[in-house]
Amino acid sequence: MKTHLTAGIDVGSSSVKCAVVKSQGGRDGEVLGTSVQRIRRRIISEVARAAFEEACAKAGVPAPPADSTGGFDYVATTGDAEQMDGTTGHFYGMTAHARGALFLEPTAIAALDVGALHARAIRMDERGKVLRHRMTSQCASGSGQFIENIARYLGVPLEDVGPMSTQSKAGEEVSSICAVLAETDVINMVSRGITPGDILKGIHLSLAGRLLRLLRAIGSDGTVVISGGLAVDEGLIVALRELIAKEKLKPGTKPTLIHADPRGIAAGAIGAALLGAYRVEQLARAGTLEQVHA
Repeated sequence: MKTHLTAGIDVGSSSVKCAVVKSQGGRDGEVLGTSVQRIRRRIISEVARAAFEEACAKAGVPAPPADSTGGFDYVATTGDAEQMDGTTGHFYGMTAHARGALFLEPTAIAALDVGALHARAIRMDERGKVLRHRMTSQCASGSGQFIENIARYLGVPLEDVGPMSTQSKAGEEVSSICAVLAETDVINMVSRGITPGDILKGIHLSLAGRLLRLLRAIGSDGTVVISGGLAVDEGLIVALRELIAKEKLKPGTKPTLIHADPRGIAAGAIGAALLGAYRVEQLARAGTLEQVHA
């Protein structure tokens, strides 16, 4: 089977992730380079281009012209943007995250994608086929944006949120799942002298509780890979593991194991790139590959 150079571009609500991957039909892949670019009111297509160029630079491969795939066999998009210049095709977000999660941990039975505006639990089979899923409501308290808002109010840099949370010994959970009311809770905590670390720990525990309910709904009896923007939030990872450790399992039920990987933030992009390589092989067998690159 031929080795393919592919790229995946995952457009989220607050950032664009890109991955450059070398693989054989979407298997036995190697991630050559990844990048994450915050959107911050910029034009999404320009952010995606910057992320693509950064990932190419890290991978040591030439970035193609903006209107071409260049030396890439397939450039795939996933997430919130389908039509972009210089791309080949688009893959559904849950499929891309499922495939990326399996690449990061081949024994995984589920992916927990926690983004800026929503979170979703995805159960998949060993091929990456999505079997079932559950998603949080539109309320921001189940998302990364909520944590970012609280950190901003507390005056804590985002990179310090996780370490401060994990150092807390007495996290104080917010009492509401509504983002507006939860922020009011935080204001009251500050007025009562609760430390930022304890507040952040409580926020993480509250979010982790909501995420665990999603996982229970899809059946999380095995390894779960954290993907999306909060995949690198160590405070959330620790909170999830703490709550899981307190769960009482039914006889014969496997425990939920949380797998965190620094590349988890780019799992969707990695999955899209791998799916692109698989599609190239499919098109080649069907004799229609040249039509795609025409």
